[in-house]
Amino acid sequence: MKYSKAGILILFLLLVSCNYFYKKENEQKAIARVNDVFLYEDDLKHAYTESMTSEDSLVRVSNYITRWATKQLLVSGAERNLSENKLQDFNRLANQYKNDLYATSYLEALVRRNIDTVVSEAEARSYYNDNPEIFTLKEDLIKFRYIHVDQNRLDLAGLKTKFQRFDSDDIRELDSIAIQFRSFSLNDSIWIKVNQAITKIPVITTENKNELLKKSNFIQLKDSLGLYLMQIEDVLERNSAAPLEYVKPTIDQIVINKRKLDLIKELEKDITKDAIKNKQFEIYN
Repeated sequence: MKYSKAGILILFLLLVSCNYFYKKENEQKAIARVNDVFLYEDDLKHAYTESMTSEDSLVRVSNYITRWATKQLLVSGAERNLSENKLQDFNRLANQYKNDLYATSYLEALVRRNIDTVVSEAEARSYYNDNPEIFTLKEDLIKFRYIHVDQNRLDLAGLKTKFQRFDSDDIRELDSIAIQFRSFSLNDSIWIKVNQAITKIPVITTENKNELLKKSNFIQLKDSLGLYLMQIEDVLERNSAAPLEYVKPTIDQIVINKRKLDLIKELEKDITKDAIKNKQFEIYN
């Protein structure tokens, strides 16, 4: 039998206004029924949000009830028409999924409680030295700094000198006036991909990008908005050995994942051993 959304909505409103609900032993209020399966008022809590208008909430509730009923009718039809073997297979798969979900969630909780997520520099270096083939660069890296400034600045000559010399006093002064720059990056102690630099600096093109791969190179490039000053501190080309500081986050994740796997094996072994000791687990001859 088919029911219109309007009919379902009217029925829902009637039930709410008259407080005419089917009650189970736990006094939950039934909103709808398909055969011997009931939909309760509490089941509708996630069907709408407090920010919705009354009209939108009622439409959302009506749609939820309709979808719920359709699904229950399909399940009921499947139970009547599918073979017993097929139903048993589905039940077995459902139980297996539930058990896997429970076991995985419990193990994850135990791992979170017991795992050590700190990877020391010595441990990272040991893994790095033992697996050099893993840490080969697949793209060029550079250490560089840049500023984008108005090319008509009165202090441009002095600014260039400070930017290139870059001693401790220069760094402090450049930091103090950095708000005046259109854009900038003064941290030249970290490795970044050349493509990241190209993304940051639109004036770099395929014709001039090789200038970024020249160690100690000072570059000046203009665009319609101003002047880019760039200083290349160091370069590592593709297929070189990746520096440890660059791959340290990757090594940390690898080491922690290995710890997790080892801890899971240990936990599973301990849980089984304790169950045997406490007579919770027995194998019959």
